[in-house]
Amino acid sequence: MSTRLVTLFTGQWADLPLEQIAPLARRMGYDGVELACWGDHFDVEQAASSKKYVANKWALLKDHGLTCHAISNHLVGQAICDNIDERHKSIVPDSVWGNGDAEGVRKRAAKHMATAMKAARAFADARPGRKSGDASPAVVNGFTGSSIWHSIYGFPPTNQAYWDKGFADFAKRFGPILEAAEAANVNFGLEVHPTEIAFDIASAARAIEAVKGHRRFGFNYDPSHLGYQGVDYVKFIRTFATRIFHMHVKDVWWGHGNGEAGVFGGHTNFGDPRRFWDFRSPGRGDINFEEIIVALNDVAYRGPLSVEWEDIRMDRVHGATEAAAFVRKIDFAPSTVAFDAAFDKAKQ
Repeated sequence: MSTRLVTLFTGQWADLPLEQIAPLARRMGYDGVELACWGDHFDVEQAASSKKYVANKWALLKDHGLTCHAISNHLVGQAICDNIDERHKSIVPDSVWGNGDAEGVRKRAAKHMATAMKAARAFADARPGRKSGDASPAVVNGFTGSSIWHSIYGFPPTNQAYWDKGFADFAKRFGPILEAAEAANVNFGLEVHPTEIAFDIASAARAIEAVKGHRRFGFNYDPSHLGYQGVDYVKFIRTFATRIFHMHVKDVWWGHGNGEAGVFGGHTNFGDPRRFWDFRSPGRGDINFEEIIVALNDVAYRGPLSVEWEDIRMDRVHGATEAAAFVRKIDFAPSTVAFDAAFDKAKQ
């Protein structure tokens, strides 16, 4: 039985309004939601400026017995450091895209992310039942994009000075965002992921160094993006123990293709049987969640276990319902006593 909140990330459900997602999430077995900042689920600008807006969001969630401990601004975040092209137009708000000028898009995206920090604080402060004097940080999850992801293979020959410029660009653009997070008492959780400034343990450490160890920069831990790369996803937890601000329960399998497409995907679509890897419903892939729960307990992570449901081969309501039950089954509280303490006569 889960000792942590089991929540559903609404990003993959943005085709449905929140008034439909909320009761559905409850029926599927969730305690709460991680609200995506797209669709009608959470509007950053309105939340930052309107008490009525956040009150109405909470009223809707409360009506269905749900809570919320994080918002996610992944899509806008992607545009902050990326080399902008026509693909970004389909994922960012019109106000961020503007006339499509690349640098303008990046600057507007950064401003939007800074506003998300204020919005997250306003939303957290309005949580029903929040205790007076509660100083716990709010959480904004998201992406950063990257100006150097295209150079990942290192050819044409790429030296460290080239990559240093990419990390410096990230630090320049995210510095003001992290200061906005500090002012609002909000933690930013980067979902370490291919196409971001950090995509494995080595690059995550380099990103922390780039922002001079800013205490508001950490991670929305998602093992699925690490496993198929061959990255030790349990070591990631122990390496960045104090910077795990949130986590996604998402599964993946790898080594199940026919050998025609490798880790880079072969320009195939998800679900193509040639693929080396694909996301799977939690419990149906190759991620060892037992080791993850042990590691999360060891580093004292007590935040939500948020299901980011993605499985191209499965009906999503069936899968997300199954996933909620799976998470409750695998989670457990850490021990408060040594298992052999009763051997001591003084304690018998």
